[in-house]
Amino acid sequence: MKRITIFLLAVITIVVFTVAGYLIITYYSDQSFQNKLKGSVPWHIQILWGAIYGFLAAHLGWKITQTPPLRPTRGFFTNLIKPMRLTLLEITFISFCAGVGEEVLFRGAIQPFLGIWLTSFIFVLIHGYINPGNWPLTIYGLYMILVVAGLGFLTIQLGLIASIAAHTVLDMVLLSCLAENRLSKFIFGPVQAAN
Repeated sequence: MKRITIFLLAVITIVVFTVAGYLIITYYSDQSFQNKLKGSVPWHIQILWGAIYGFLAAHLGWKITQTPPLRPTRGFFTNLIKPMRLTLLEITFISFCAGVGEEVLFRGAIQPFLGIWLTSFIFVLIHGYINPGNWPLTIYGLYMILVVAGLGFLTIQLGLIASIAAHTVLDMVLLSCLAENRLSKFIFGPVQAAN
């Protein structure tokens, strides 16, 4: 994947997914977009709990990919991301775009109709983590279904800002690890080579 492709996908995600989610919430939800975003607790509390959840989920996910059966999966994604030489600012931009766009659409707009678990499964399936021909990737996909369901519960309990913050931090940490940049070394120490 080329650098321009990943940035184009990020911009498309934040614009198209957010607009689609906004329209679905506005015309088909019993709650306004502003109220759904605002949630039941103040925005700064949502960001705090979302960031904690995102970091813990990313940390555990990274540790899981260090187990022998999942090292090839981590190696595949590292070989995809590392050559792009993404800076921390670029990773933050990409992660923010995904966090906002995907959470507004999936947790804000789709989840109220399909429920947490079906929405989580569809989300992970669309991301390509469920592949019967690649069991290590599918095992990681099952973990991601649990993580994404957690985003759904964050949305219900705290508000959409919490899941946006969690998703953004999750992506930032994992992309930093795949890019093997300073943030990943600060968080995890030297990254072990993937086989």
